[in-house]
Amino acid sequence: MKFDYLYQQHHSNRYPVVGKNGMVATSQPLAAEAGLEILKKGGNAVDAAVATAACLTVVEPTSNGIGGDAFAIIWLKDELIGMNSSGKSPESISIDDFEEMPKFGWKPITVPGVPKAWGELIKKYGNLTLSECLAPAVKLAEEGYAVTPVLGKNWARAAKVFSNLEGKEFEEWSKTFLIDGKAPEIGEVIKLPNHAKTLAEIGESNSDSFYYGALAKRIEMSSDLHNGYLKATDLAKHEVDWVKPISIDYNGYTVWELPPNGQGIVALAALNIFKHTEPLTQVEYIHNQLESLKYAFTIGKYEITDPNFTDYDFNYLLSDKFGKEMSSKIGTDAYNPKDEPYGSGTVYLATADKEGNMVSYIQSNYMGFGSGVVVEDTGISLQNRGADFKMDKDHPNRLEPGKRTYHTIIPGFITKNNEPVGPFGVMGGYMQPQGHMQVVCNLIDHNMNPQMALDAPRWQWIKDKEILLESSFEANISEKLNRMGHITRLTAETGSFGRGQIIIKNKFGTYVGGTESRTDGHIAVY
Repeated sequence: MKFDYLYQQHHSNRYPVVGKNGMVATSQPLAAEAGLEILKKGGNAVDAAVATAACLTVVEPTSNGIGGDAFAIIWLKDELIGMNSSGKSPESISIDDFEEMPKFGWKPITVPGVPKAWGELIKKYGNLTLSECLAPAVKLAEEGYAVTPVLGKNWARAAKVFSNLEGKEFEEWSKTFLIDGKAPEIGEVIKLPNHAKTLAEIGESNSDSFYYGALAKRIEMSSDLHNGYLKATDLAKHEVDWVKPISIDYNGYTVWELPPNGQGIVALAALNIFKHTEPLTQVEYIHNQLESLKYAFTIGKYEITDPNFTDYDFNYLLSDKFGKEMSSKIGTDAYNPKDEPYGSGTVYLATADKEGNMVSYIQSNYMGFGSGVVVEDTGISLQNRGADFKMDKDHPNRLEPGKRTYHTIIPGFITKNNEPVGPFGVMGGYMQPQGHMQVVCNLIDHNMNPQMALDAPRWQWIKDKEILLESSFEANISEKLNRMGHITRLTAETGSFGRGQIIIKNKFGTYVGGTESRTDGHIAVY
């Protein structure tokens, strides 16, 4: 990629970071530094990714936890590898038990995939042991850390929701994540001793305790106590899927995502439509992006589910025929799909090592802290991923036992001529395909360096014709989009626009990284 390292068009005034031997980019400084520590100990990019991910469950619990799911795209020794460690619904659950799936409590909890993702990544591809990789996270949880600005803001916001949930199943959340009944303030030190003990046990057992041993029994006991569906037998059945990433060619580059049950194919389908349009102005460019995204999302949100439970041909969305057909529908008036892809709460990281290996990794508890359930005396905060199942028996993503639901979290990767360009990701619920599309276009179409590609103002499709624009957009952009039928609103609040990281391998074989200016982003490098 060719870009200007010093070009600072956008508001953050950060330059990209350049490094020779290794790089870790994520949304929290302590987690990035933990990954760097592992690289310096002789770990590779996979070891560093696991160490960083484990630390994020400690230092950014507002967006992920030990009881979440994980996905990764790995460039290792000239091979691109995909990992899906999303969990299935409990075998004892039934669609007949619900009129509507609740967002919180034990009911929407699916099998957590994070611990096994860590264990399998290290076992297959790491240089170090899982205990070595989790040691920095254990230390942070034991000794405590100071709450960073965006983390503190998100914690306070979450406390208003989770501390007011009624029922004994939510009491452990307050005991674990509040100090004297309140969210920790920015700069205040918080310790997570139960979290530390659990991470140590996961490391010592290479995650087996969580799925077959003492931790699995603790989870089942808590589920039984609070009338949940999750059993130790469900945990024992969980397997990490090693999958082949999917891709499209976009203006000379190959953009990679993971196949469903994740929504990465929405980003690829949107780019596939957009590349067949011919915008003449900046406003037409944004309009065509929006329209392409809406068409892709409308199909994806309905069809995406566990591929073992559907016959839908997802490869069609990657075909030139699909891209051309859908692009022909784009006119000068805004499409109104009557949908609402809104919500966020995830962590993303990218790593690279001196051997040229790179990892694009993402994990999440889904809606912030997830279900609001913490397994007693363990610090295990459980996801609420089952909230995405549909209660319509005719819907492809209907609730069924032993099924993976539509999944929002998606890692991305770019190559050119079968050589790695690098990992990228923009976290944040249904914002993720939107963020992926915009970042890819910024990098490839506009030759932005990684930092500027992240700092550029973003749009977000909220629902129907409603579009949220960051206030750093020029006012006339909003006015012209409105004249095309969009209903735009400018906002100075950046929290819903996603949080991204990018690492690019340049022509010298060194790394160039960008980190999100909308959060406590940090790049550790040596």
